[in-house]
Amino acid sequence: MRQRTLLAAVCAVAVASIYAAQPVLARIGADLGLPEAQLGWIVAAGQLGYLAGLAALVPLGDRLDRRKLIAAHLLLTATGAALTAAATRPWMALAGLAIAGLFAVVVQTTVAYATATAAPQERGRTLGAVTSGVVVGILGARVASGVLATAWGWRSVYAVLAALLVVLAGAVWKTLPPDPRIGSVRQAPGALLRERLFRTRGLIAFFLFASFGTLWSGLALPLADLSTAQIGLFGLAGLVGALGAARAGRWADAGLASRVTGGALVLLAVSWAAIGQASWSLWPVILGVVVLDFAVQAVHVSNQHLLATAHPDRTSSVIGGYMIFYSLGSALGATATTTVYAVAGWAGSSLLGAGFAACAFAVWALDLTGRGRPAGRCRSVPGRPGRSRRPARRTTGGTAG
Repeated sequence: MRQRTLLAAVCAVAVASIYAAQPVLARIGADLGLPEAQLGWIVAAGQLGYLAGLAALVPLGDRLDRRKLIAAHLLLTATGAALTAAATRPWMALAGLAIAGLFAVVVQTTVAYATATAAPQERGRTLGAVTSGVVVGILGARVASGVLATAWGWRSVYAVLAALLVVLAGAVWKTLPPDPRIGSVRQAPGALLRERLFRTRGLIAFFLFASFGTLWSGLALPLADLSTAQIGLFGLAGLVGALGAARAGRWADAGLASRVTGGALVLLAVSWAAIGQASWSLWPVILGVVVLDFAVQAVHVSNQHLLATAHPDRTSSVIGGYMIFYSLGSALGATATTTVYAVAGWAGSSLLGAGFAACAFAVWALDLTGRGRPAGRCRSVPGRPGRSRRPARRTTGGTAG
């Protein structure tokens, strides 16, 4: 339990280093003399660094001791955060944010480590607990960043992050056991894309997080009359939903990952009917945010459980590749929602979010139809009670779940 808590904290603080800038963009720009039209680069720098890290750094976890990688990457993320806090020129802040984003992929290495050290029957439960830290970091960063910036200025946000990252690096080094496996996996570029499981779960993640990005990058637009602090409180509603979905890991351990995916994607689409009421009433929006984040986290945990189970020898590479779909989907949702809002208002953005959810459900349904039955379930062999047939190509990614 203590190990899960530490790993969840690593994920929360590391991912917060990417998202902490969003509530304080205007403050950073004003302090560093960055024109309003260029404020987007403050967020983009961290995201671009993160994408580079997914491709270049995460696969190292399949060849090196992940405990050492986690500690080292936390320290390097802290270096980026400290540089940002001390920046006196825009380029210094952008460089610091890019460095922090590059090494914030320690999140994926941490998830892979958690999977490797968990007992097979508790893998989903462990993934649910650890990845809850990611959602806490994404949503909690918005609240904490606003509070710290109001009290001590925007630089305090990154100073606190740097300190927390150093403390966590020390805790990881002293308390976590060595990686139980240090592999030497090599895989040809693009090989994962030829596997049906990876393609299916990657596409589901792409549309899933496009819907997620549509909400969290656009929600402030119809709520412009509220204060920044009040808007940030919607993050707490998201946390309630996301943390409630930690149970999804246990369902995945029970072989229900496919059913959880389908049901959660239906909830995701339905949640937009409530979220779309933002221009008239806030209570339906709060309920919709809770449901949406529950659905997103449930699908995300199920996806990673299936991928980690199918690829136990190269978990870092698989999860790193999967997260590229996540990042691209988030970016699509963030850019599309503002464009659609300018043309069709929040009703248009809500339809966009629901449309992304429908696309994710279509990918799941088409794959399920192609398989003929949910993955991860065994059927009895006719005439031989008590024996079961192993799911086809389970360890090669051939089962989509």
